[in-house]
Amino acid sequence: MKEQINPLNVPRHIAIIMDGNGRWAKKKGAKRVFGHKNAVKAVRDAIEGCIEIDVNYLTLYAFSTENWLRPRAEVDALMELLTRTLRKEIATLNQNNVRVHTIGEDDKLPLSCHKELIQAKEITKKNNGLNLILALSYSGRWDIIQAAQRMAFDLKNNIISENDFSKSEIFEQYLSTNLFPDPELLIRTSGEMRISNFLLWQLAYSEIFITPTLWPDFRKEHLYEAIIDYQKRERRFGKTSEQLFAEKSNGNDNQ
Repeated sequence: MKEQINPLNVPRHIAIIMDGNGRWAKKKGAKRVFGHKNAVKAVRDAIEGCIEIDVNYLTLYAFSTENWLRPRAEVDALMELLTRTLRKEIATLNQNNVRVHTIGEDDKLPLSCHKELIQAKEITKKNNGLNLILALSYSGRWDIIQAAQRMAFDLKNNIISENDFSKSEIFEQYLSTNLFPDPELLIRTSGEMRISNFLLWQLAYSEIFITPTLWPDFRKEHLYEAIIDYQKRERRFGKTSEQLFAEKSNGNDNQ
């Protein structure tokens, strides 16, 4: 399927809601943690696939704010798995020129996990290949609220004016994703038809691809399938097809 991808129309930024680990484990007659452990291969494939076709940014919804409400044993196992995986994979990520970033409330993570994240970001900070963004203890509503709070602080300290609150480009500078472009493509696994409080502002015009594949079974072929589907779509951003055609025609005439 990789050969079917148009290299001139690859999404610059892909975001993935990695869903279905628990159901995958249940089908195997195992505990939910078994599904999380077997999801590491899917993460590797997603990263490798993005590197191979020159995607610039990959955001993985690894742990939401709401996930803290899960059973304590599952949360502890997830944090331990994340810590071990980072420690094990960081050398490979660095060799492949991947730069690690995080968005979310990092300070809520266990200390050992937080330290591994800081180290991963430090080791890879000079890399200029794929930007791997891990959304940890993250939610879209939290992101918008913290941005508004930071703007209010700057307003109080005369850093910005009241008029700036009506400018989306200024508001975006206060979001946790201010260093990254908005995703062109959102992939959700397991067939669920919702965005689960993920990148609520940033997904305003993203194309959405839903696959019934459970996350532990996700491979490069599924990534390529989503991109091929994305490339068949017309992204209008509120405009009509006729307007887009006219703009392209004028652009060609001016070249």
